[in-house]
Amino acid sequence: MEFEDYYKALGVEPTADKKDIKVAYRKLARKYHPDVSDHKDAEEKFKEVTEAYEVLYDDKKRAEYDEVRQYGGNDGGFRPPPGWRPEANPQEEFSANSDFSDFFASMFGQAGQNSDFSSRRQQTRKGRDIETDLPIFLEDTLSDESKAISYTIPQYSADGRVSEITKTLNVKIPAGVEAGERIRLKGQGEPAGPNGVAGDLYLRIRLVPHPLFDVEGHNLIITVPLAPWEAALGCKLVMPTLDGKITMSIPANSQTGQRLRVRGKGLVKKLPADSGRGDLYAVLKVTMPTNTNDDINKIWLELANKAAFDARAEWSDK
Repeated sequence: MEFEDYYKALGVEPTADKKDIKVAYRKLARKYHPDVSDHKDAEEKFKEVTEAYEVLYDDKKRAEYDEVRQYGGNDGGFRPPPGWRPEANPQEEFSANSDFSDFFASMFGQAGQNSDFSSRRQQTRKGRDIETDLPIFLEDTLSDESKAISYTIPQYSADGRVSEITKTLNVKIPAGVEAGERIRLKGQGEPAGPNGVAGDLYLRIRLVPHPLFDVEGHNLIITVPLAPWEAALGCKLVMPTLDGKITMSIPANSQTGQRLRVRGKGLVKKLPADSGRGDLYAVLKVTMPTNTNDDINKIWLELANKAAFDARAEWSDK
């Protein structure tokens, strides 16, 4: 059983805080995002770093991961922790819908089958329903998209023998899908037997974290770095959105934390009563240049003397 080292995937230490994890993820996500990367394994690499980020950035999942990480061998194999009973009924220990179950199924390379740890089949008149995550890029929520999905189900022969097959479907994902939403595909789950009625397949939408945009309801948030002179004098800059680049005007004397709204560049609002799209909010962040020399420092000093600006004036009354 292969163990995934999520810290290694992101290139961070096990002691890294959430800020370090987010910075590392965004750097790698930009590098491997399938829309912009020419890396031959871009899609797989992007999935790998996204999975690592989603586990390590979530406090609960990270604690669970760290608890079993000590059993990952140096050779990349996995040694189950003491007391771990593969023969036990998985529903006795883990809920089929729990994050814990999904997390471990993903970590042990078993995700996408039944959202639990076994391939036991329930021989009832109707086959067992299957529920699995369907990762969706934010860009894909803007319009109806068809996605190819593959999953494993049992196959029953006429003489009662059972084998496993991989089933592939093209599924149309409606615009405006939201994280956690479930899509039901009737009759695409496990069969009950040679002549049984198949269960259903439920696809649980999981929005893949974007390297640039954060989600806030139907709105998107993007951090816009500005040079000090751009913030002071104002400027026009080219800014990415989910469906292309736009030109944005930055007003003079802009401040870090200031939010500028771009209407209609957020996510699709699915309900008819809320037709249209949310907004994109640009959060400004004044960023200092990292290179300097005596001439540059001289200019900064002249500016400090001429501006006569006290950034902490409000402290004087405290």
